[in-house]
Amino acid sequence: MQSVTCDLLVIGAGSGGLSVAAGASQMGADVVLLEGHKMGGDCLNYGCVPSKALLASAKAAYGQAHTQAFGVADQVPQADYAAAKDHVHQVIETIAPVDSQERFEGFGVRVIREFGHFVSETEVAAGDYRITARRMVIATGSAPLVPPIPGLDKVPYETNETLFDLREKPEHLLIIGGGPIGMEMAQAHVRLGCKVTVIEGMKALGKDDPEAAALVLDSLREEGVEIAEGAMVSRIGGQARAIEVETRDGSTFRGTHLLMAVGRKANMDRLNLAAAGIETQGNGIKVDESLLTTNKKVYAIGDVAGGLQFTHVAGYHAGIIIRSALFGLPSKAKTRHIPWATYTDPELAQVGLTEAQARDIYGVKLEVARFDYHHNDRAIAERKINGFIKVMVFKGRPVGATIAGHQAGELIGLWSMAIANTLKMSQVAAMVAPYPSMSEINKRVAGAYFSPRLFESSFVKRAVRFVQRWIS
Repeated sequence: MQSVTCDLLVIGAGSGGLSVAAGASQMGADVVLLEGHKMGGDCLNYGCVPSKALLASAKAAYGQAHTQAFGVADQVPQADYAAAKDHVHQVIETIAPVDSQERFEGFGVRVIREFGHFVSETEVAAGDYRITARRMVIATGSAPLVPPIPGLDKVPYETNETLFDLREKPEHLLIIGGGPIGMEMAQAHVRLGCKVTVIEGMKALGKDDPEAAALVLDSLREEGVEIAEGAMVSRIGGQARAIEVETRDGSTFRGTHLLMAVGRKANMDRLNLAAAGIETQGNGIKVDESLLTTNKKVYAIGDVAGGLQFTHVAGYHAGIIIRSALFGLPSKAKTRHIPWATYTDPELAQVGLTEAQARDIYGVKLEVARFDYHHNDRAIAERKINGFIKVMVFKGRPVGATIAGHQAGELIGLWSMAIANTLKMSQVAAMVAPYPSMSEINKRVAGAYFSPRLFESSFVKRAVRFVQRWIS
């Protein structure tokens, strides 16, 4: 075994691990990075990047068939499923150099392409190496959860790790799981000419605001996606191109292909955490507010830390780690300002508390400001009027925002900033947005919050009349 010592050992070269390794090394730390699979992790290779690339292909196909309203004749799209997958892989290949081993070695990071596991509280073995570090960061991410459904082991199925290599266009894609991954892939495939059925044991998009989720689901149903809710799967049977999914209520769904999209599980099995005195909790490693594990020399970040499973959360965690591990400064991870988005069309985005959560906490003191897309001139011009924004406000400050509609994922960032910095609604209202733009929606919802105070107040009207009598 070759002994290696360093200031910081990072296990996993996904979004969070790469951010920590690059930042720490460029600030002068001696960094070792372990990766036994692909640089860039799930996001680049199997998640965010390929899914959005496939959605872009699907959007192009849908656009060709829906141009009549703009004065351009509709065309029947000739979607080439294999060519769409070529586009997906070209996008991955374009971004891959940013996450490459060569680039990070250029930053001064020592990259070892091996899986790592703990052999003691202070040592990690990886291939022929035994590594000792002042601090360690576990950033191994997550993998698709495949539940032990009877019969599943006897039929072919896809997960997000295999779907983007599928070249054969599914005639009828069955998707088990109605969360963001399932609904995004449902819309992508129906737009590319597949028949799609989503089978969800509870409520589709059940973690989101019900009103916002309903708007998105209605749009998908209008496009032809069949969505079966409250359909708990009991058995899977059949064979390739003839798959049957049975549910507890006695229903049977038949299709040619099957996608499992029921959730994610943290990648912990290879790590031998017990050897390092690291405890787990739920679907992840147990961490405190500083992202320290029960071994106070080891941090865990991103999906493996058991919280919100988003790439941008892993990147946020990386900043927390650098402050704490390199400079010894107190730094705590917070979640109230973390946004998320589902990139269906229309999009669905959330930050902070939903309306139901906020009402549970603040009761009658909560105010909800709302603005509908059909009052936005840019949305009207682009025929994107199906949507709304609502902001939950307590004592003049936003505590949550929900957006369902065009570019919701872009618009939600302002509310993340507002919540992170405890801004007042008056400060958002003071923003000047270019006209006409979708960003006016954020300003207009702030205006909607103040409208009753200004235009429905008898006190304001009396004050204005009084002042008008005295000014020339």
